[in-house]
Parts: sequence; structure tokens; C-alpha cells
Amino acid sequence: MTDAPSLYDRVHGAAAAIKKAIPDAAPKVGLILGSGLGGYADKLDTAKAIDYGEIPEFPRSHVVGHKGRLVFGTREGVPCVAMQGRVHVYEGHSAATAAFPARVLVALGAKVLIITNAAGGLNPAWAPGTLMLIRDHIDMLRDHALRGPNDDRLGPRFPDMTKAYAPELRTLVKATAKAKQIALEEGVYVAMPGPTYETPAEVKMLQVVGAHATGMSTVPEVVVARHMGARVIGISCITNQAAGITGAELSHDEVTETATRVRATFETLLDSILAALVAGKELA
Repeated sequence: MTDAPSLYDRVHGAAAAIKKAIPDAAPKVGLILGSGLGGYADKLDTAKAIDYGEIPEFPRSHVVGHKGRLVFGTREGVPCVAMQGRVHVYEGHSAATAAFPARVLVALGAKVLIITNAAGGLNPAWAPGTLMLIRDHIDMLRDHALRGPNDDRLGPRFPDMTKAYAPELRTLVKATAKAKQIALEEGVYVAMPGPTYETPAEVKMLQVVGAHATGMSTVPEVVVARHMGARVIGISCITNQAAGITGAELSHDEVTETATRVRATFETLLDSILAALVAGKELA
């Protein structure tokens, strides 16, 4: 009986299969696009796409608003790879599986990951449609992307998370948003297991512990990106106010509708960030 392939081999096997299908795939920036935000990938110049189902070991997305494909191309002169959709722990995946695609993006050469999500707002002053730069996160997923044996070829056993969201890149993003007159809040994202939305009591708890937005993704991807030495920019689109704040019931339709409404502003911000990364020589 042969041993199962290591995580390192699985990650690099997936990257090799992608490069075989798209030989010029050499991204410097990886974009993980959340619910309702995947349209940005269609704007990449000279775009080439591959479905997740064609990539070995790559988990497939089954959530409405997630196309489930990788798109390679350039934007603002930056070679990019964009994930149109992601998988979540609530679909039955482990945190490590949910984070596997992020590992592949880094293995393909991405030095910076821009990880986005649709999130519920915990600050009553933030209206739906608010964009929030993630300063830090709280992990309440009840699983961890690095649980299990560590492969030192991918990263250290105990990676430091003091700068999970690169401070110098947060400064760059805030300056970029200000220059473009794009309103941008900053705060702490908390990952909850889902698939139910939080109860009003849970929302009150999360407010007390210092969170500003809540969602069901992102944290596993940030963890493995840092494990492998990539830098992270995190952006939440506040698509609704969390349970109990307004008294209204929540729905996924509201999430996608709000994300669609602010898509043009979101895309302008992403374009500006990519241009700033080049100007600041952050991808050299």
C-alpha cells in the first residue's frame, strides 16, 4: 500500500496541473472574491480560465454567486489570478480543505493575496454597502487550517499572526481609498461556522469581544497564506446589518444584492490597490 501524497505534493501537483493547462500562469497577486464580487475576474485583460473541477484536489464551490473557476490575466499591469468563488467549512469541508486553494495561489507565485468577503455588520452605524478593511480577525470556526501534522516545506509549525493583515499594505490601501474618495472603514472580522446567520445574542457577544463584521470564510485562507509567507489584504463588503440590530430577518439574496450594488466602487478600489502595489514596488 502506497502512502497518501503529502499536502506539499498535493498543493504543488495542483499548481503543476494549472500551469500545464495555462502555461503562462505566473501571478503576482491572488484575488479571492466573495459572494457577489466575482465579476471582477471577468475584467482581467487577456483572461484565461480553468474550472475548479479540472484541477486535482481543488474543492468545488456550490454556493449561489460562486462560479467556481480560476481566472488568470492582468489588471493595472499586474499579473493576477482570481478565484471566482470559494468553499466553506459549513459545506462539510475541513478548514484545511477550505484553505487549500489559497495555498495553490501562493504556490503559483502570488506574493500578495487580496481576500474579500461579504459580511454582516456588527457596527450599527455602518449601512449595508460599507467597505471595511480588515485590521485583524477572530477565529470561531471550531476547526483550524493548520490542524494536523506540519510540513516544514510549506511553513513553520507555529506561524506568528501578529501581522496577519500586513500593516504596510493596510496603510497603502487606506491612502489609495482616500485618494479615490472611496469611503473605507477598518475593523476586526470574526469567522463563524454557519450556515445559519448569528442569533441576536451571538451578535451581542461578538460586539462585546471587539468584532466589527461577521462572516463564514476568509480566516482559513489568511492563515495558510501567512503560513507560506504571502502577505494579505482583507476587505469585507458589509452586505447587511447582523441579526437583532434592525429586527429584520436575514437572507442570502440580500447579501448578493448589496454586493452587486456596490460592485463598481469595490472594483475601482481593487484597481487602485493593484496600481498602488506596482507604484510602491510591493511586488518586486
